[in-house]
Amino acid sequence: MNNFNDAGIRIVAISVDTPEQTRVHMLQEAGYSFTFLSDPNLEVIRLYDLVHAQEIASGRDIARPAEFLIDPSGRVRWRMVTENFFVLARPEQVLAAAKALP
Repeated sequence: MNNFNDAGIRIVAISVDTPEQTRVHMLQEAGYSFTFLSDPNLEVIRLYDLVHAQEIASGRDIARPAEFLIDPSGRVRWRMVTENFFVLARPEQVLAAAKALP
């Protein structure tokens, strides 16, 4: 986490889960310490074209896995979007991408 802070990166996750579900599962049980935003109506998730319709286990719409570097003006500077829920950007990939930005 310090490497991200040193690079000026603030980690924020967006989930379809309610704030209470996020608090229990992500913060208390998993121990994550970064900011989680709740988007149960998929409003922001839709803006980034990340809706995974009718996920198999739950049958409900959820967010596809994705990572973005967004500058302070809101412009997407880098992204990694995948259909595979087990493929995520590695921290060193994100840091390298951030370092390569002009």
